[in-house]
Amino acid sequence: MTSHRNYQWLRNLITGEEKWVLYINYTHRRQWISSGQTGVATPKADLHPKKVMLSIWWGVYGIIHWEILPNGCTITAELYCQQLGRVAEKLKGTQDRIYYLHDNARPHVAKSTREILLKFGWITIPHPPYSPGLAPTDYNLFRSLSHHLREKNFDDENDVKMDIANFFGQTSQDFYESGILSLPERWRQVIDSSGAYISDS
Repeated sequence: MTSHRNYQWLRNLITGEEKWVLYINYTHRRQWISSGQTGVATPKADLHPKKVMLSIWWGVYGIIHWEILPNGCTITAELYCQQLGRVAEKLKGTQDRIYYLHDNARPHVAKSTREILLKFGWITIPHPPYSPGLAPTDYNLFRSLSHHLREKNFDDENDVKMDIANFFGQTSQDFYESGILSLPERWRQVIDSSGAYISDS
């Protein structure tokens, strides 16, 4: 049990991730129809849907920084380092030590990224490849955000930003805290199952 170990350092954990947010969020539902009945047509997904990239960083006390990338912009190591600089600025003076958890995407593990994290003095927490079940942003924050966005349609980027800001504003600190503090239990599940993938129902 996690009570036997000291996980207080998790309160100094910062984590971050990126997510595509669609302007039109269709939900495909199963339909139960009798023989001879015609199902309700579901709009076909656009091959090139209009979308924006959301980058976000957070911890047990809530959102630290988030931004929508300019249209057509992709995450590079250079851009990621600039973003980390903005996060570091917002964290300045808030805590003595920072533990940092992010996945192994190429910009996240680039030499320039490793160097800037070293410069900040942040302690990077190892993250196994292809393990969304061990990434709080995936299993906690983005899962809830996806539910929030279901069936919503946006006219423009400003609409998207306002809705995301409302979602973050309505989310309690308990939600963020439980997302981070559930990590030890997830680590234990992986160890107990010899590294098996965690499937959230």
